Amino acid sequence: MTAMSTPYEQPASDSPEGRDSHSPNPQGQNPQGQNPQAPNPYSQNPPPPPPPGTGPYAGAPGYQQPGYQQPGGFRFEMPTDAPRSVQDVMPVGGFSGIFTTNGLPTELKVSYWIWLIGGALGVVFGLFGILAGLAALALAGAFGALLLVLVLIGLVLAAAQIILAMKMKEGRQWARLALSGVAALNLILAIMASGGNGGPNWFGALISVTAAVLMWVPNSRTWFDGVARHA
Repeated sequence: MTAMSTPYEQPASDSPEGRDSHSPNPQGQNPQGQNPQAPNPYSQNPPPPPPPGTGPYAGAPGYQQPGYQQPGGFRFEMPTDAPRSVQDVMPVGGFSGIFTTNGLPTELKVSYWIWLIGGALGVVFGLFGILAGLAALALAGAFGALLLVLVLIGLVLAAAQIILAMKMKEGRQWARLALSGVAALNLILAIMASGGNGGPNWFGALISVTAAVLMWVPNSRTWFDGVARHA
């Protein structure tokens, strides 16, 4: 029996208006025939800046960021704590703390004792030298006077070495530089006296150079820098 359509039923239409609006659209268009709205590139947050040291020039040869020192590198700067008066030259508290090495790294302790013992020996020998110089002055005249002057200079330098060692122990970089100059001078005098053939003068010169090197090793430099920051 054939079904009859009622007046209220309408046949399906093939027109676009009669299609189901929820049916998938193969062209990817919405029902009104418009493309979906594309994202706005200007509405997105900008990417975060690259971390320091990762820019396009970070890997260039010789590149360093300000204030950065390569690990293990050596950087020399002239001391900025130079003494401004005689009081700044003398050890804090006098010579009462001459045998105290608390807070020093091992390298600086060894260096300090080398400088201190060397200076003390120089003072002792200088006192005996004065007696010998006075005797030579009475016997040899001008030659004795020259010998006495040289002994007095050596005595003053030995005493100055003790003072510089104590100031170095306080973290004064100018004292470290001055002691390094003393070591260089001892080495030059040893070379001139022996003609490069070695001898007893070389032993004292090499001890001085060892003490100077110990003041510039990384642990010692770190300690000096820490004292300068807290000064």
